[in-house]
Amino acid sequence: MTERTQIERSFRGISERLARRYLTNLGGERVDDETVTGEDWTATLSSETVGIGSSLTLTEVTVVFEGDPDVLEPLIEDFAQKAMRAGG
Repeated sequence: MTERTQIERSFRGISERLARRYLTNLGGERVDDETVTGEDWTATLSSETVGIGSSLTLTEVTVVFEGDPDVLEPLIEDFAQKAMRAGG
């Protein structure tokens, strides 16, 4: 049986729609609005609005990655690079 692990990461300044697009571009397939699956991995998305200072708000998308640890490490790294460019 393959070992599975779960890693939760949050990204500010991107939308769930954009996060889904990045995950599908990285080889995933959209299951529903909250879930994208790929070979040996699943990503579950959620989002909330967070306050930055007294008057600014941003969307913070949380992605729970689950799967083979050897697959997740490069997937999360690639996703984070895309998300950082988008968030500016």
